[in-house]
Amino acid sequence: MSLYRHLLRSLRSSKPPHFLSSSSTTTAAAATTFTRPFAFSSAEEAAAERRRRKRRLRIEPPLHALRRDPSGPRPPRDPNAPRLPDSTSALTGPRLNLHNRVQSSIRAGDLDSASAMARHAVFSSVRPTVFTCNAIIAAMNRAGRLDDAVALFTFFFRQSNIVPNVVSYNFLILSHCDAGHVDTALEVYQHILDHAPYSPSPVTYRHLTKGLVDANRIQEAMDFLRDMLNRGHGADSLVYNNLMAGYIDLGNMEKALELFNELKERMVVYDGVVHSTLMEAYWKKGMDKEAMECYQSLLDRQFKMSAVTSNTLLGTLLKHNKVKEAEELFEQMLENHDQIKYTAMNTDTYNIMVNWNFKEGKFKEAIDVFYRTGKKPCTMDVGCFNNIIGKLCENGLVSEAETLFDQMPGKQVNPNATTYEYLVDACFKEGRVQDALKYFDKMTSTGGEGVTPVRFNVGFYNKMFDGLVKADYAAKAMEIFGKMGERGLRPDVSSYEILVRGLCKVGDFDQARYLLEEMVRSGVAGSSEFRESVTEAFGRAGRLAEVEELFVRKMSSGVAPQVQQVAA
Repeated sequence: MSLYRHLLRSLRSSKPPHFLSSSSTTTAAAATTFTRPFAFSSAEEAAAERRRRKRRLRIEPPLHALRRDPSGPRPPRDPNAPRLPDSTSALTGPRLNLHNRVQSSIRAGDLDSASAMARHAVFSSVRPTVFTCNAIIAAMNRAGRLDDAVALFTFFFRQSNIVPNVVSYNFLILSHCDAGHVDTALEVYQHILDHAPYSPSPVTYRHLTKGLVDANRIQEAMDFLRDMLNRGHGADSLVYNNLMAGYIDLGNMEKALELFNELKERMVVYDGVVHSTLMEAYWKKGMDKEAMECYQSLLDRQFKMSAVTSNTLLGTLLKHNKVKEAEELFEQMLENHDQIKYTAMNTDTYNIMVNWNFKEGKFKEAIDVFYRTGKKPCTMDVGCFNNIIGKLCENGLVSEAETLFDQMPGKQVNPNATTYEYLVDACFKEGRVQDALKYFDKMTSTGGEGVTPVRFNVGFYNKMFDGLVKADYAAKAMEIFGKMGERGLRPDVSSYEILVRGLCKVGDFDQARYLLEEMVRSGVAGSSEFRESVTEAFGRAGRLAEVEELFVRKMSSGVAPQVQQVAA
C-alpha cells in the first residue's frame, strides 16, 4: 500500500516516481501522460487529453511496436499475404514530380504524351504510383478511348507489377460498361471479391448498375443494389437513381417511386439528381405540375447541394423552358458559392448557362453570364474559356472571342491547342491569314515572357496547311511543313495530300514531286482519289511519266511499308 500511495502522490504532482526515471524516453513520456488520477473536470478537458495521447502515440509508438534489435534480421514476410497498393505517402519527391508532369499533359489534352511518360517511367528508377496510373486511365475514359484505358490497366497493373486500388478497378469496370461489355465488368467485380485486399466501393455499384440498366438487365441491377446494402454500404443515391431511371424508361413509374420512397427512408439528405430524374419522368408524361412540385420539395429541404447536383437541376429546368426557376437557381448558386467553405458551382455551371443563351440566340447575355460572379469568384479553367470562345467563333463574333483570349493570362489560365484552333479557324474563315499565322507563331513559340508553350499534334498542323493552301499561301505552308520535325512531329497521310494538292494548284510541280517521293520513302499510301487528282494535274503539265514512275515504285514496294506506317 505504501508503494501505491507513493505512486499516487507522484502522479498528482506531475512528477514521475524515482523508479520510473530511466534512459528510456518512451517510458518517461508514458509516465507523465496521466496528469489526473481519476477523472477530468470537464468533457472538453478529457477530449483534449485524448487528442494529446494520440499525438504522443504518433510521435513515440508503444514499446511493442518497436523492434527490440534494430540490427537483427527482419521477420520473414508472409508470402501468402496480399500486396497492398500505394498510400498517399508514396506520392512524394521524384514520384510526385512525375505525377505533376503527367497531370499537366492531361490538362493540356495530350493524353498520348501523358501515357508515354508514365509507361517509360515504369522501366526507370522512378516508377509511377497507382495514383498516376489512375489519372491516365481516367483521362482515357473521359476522352472515350475505352480500349486504350483497358490496355493501360493491363500494362500498369498486370504486366508492370503495380498494385491497383479500388479506384483502378472502378475505372476498368467503367470502361467495360461504357463499351457494352457488362459481363466482363462483372468478372472484374468478382475478381475484387475473390482476390483484392479491400471491398468494392459504392462507386463500383454505380458503374455496374448503370451498365446493367443500359444492357436491359434491370433485375440483375436490383440484385446489386441489395448486395451493396447487405455488405454494409450506405444507401447511395446515384445507385438508386440508375435503377429509377431504368424503371422510368420501362414505363414502370410505380417501381421508380417505390425506390424513391425507400431512398428517403434510408437517407436523411439525398442527392437532388434523383429529383431531376423524377422531374424528367413527370414531364415525359406531360405532368408539369407534379414535376415542379417535386422540384419544390427538394428546395424546401434547404440543404446545401453540391455543384454537380445543382448543375443537373439547372440543365433539366432549362431543357423544359423553366427559365425563371433556372435563373433563380443560378442566382442562389452565385450567392452560396465559397471556394473554401462550400463549392456551390463550378465551370460546368457557366457552360450550361452560356450554351443555353447561345442556343436561344442571346449572344450578349451569354457573355454577361460568363462575367457574373457572386460573393466569391469561381475559378475558371481553360475548358470554360474554350467553350465560350468556340461558340463566339462559330457565330462570327471573332473580336469578342479575341477579347476573352486576351483576358486569359490575367485569370491565370493558359490557352491550349483547342483555344488556338478556334481562333485560327475563325481567322481563316474571315480571310485574316496574317492573324491566323500570328496565332500559330504564338502557339508554337518555345517560351519567353508572357508566352506559355502549348502541346499540339499533327491535326493542328493539317488545319494550318488546309487554310493556307485555300488562301494560296502554299509556300508558307511548305515552310511550316519543313519545321515539323524540329517539334518531334511526323506528317500523316492528310498532311501530304493537302500540301501536294495545294502545290499542284499553284503549279509548283517540283515541290509536289519532292513530297510524293517523301511519301514513298515513308511508306504512306494516299487514297485512290488523291492519286487520280495528282495524276491528272501532272498530266496537264506534261509530266505524267514522273508520277507514274513514283506510283509504280510504290506499288512494287508491296504492302509492308503501309503496314509499318499503320503500326507506327
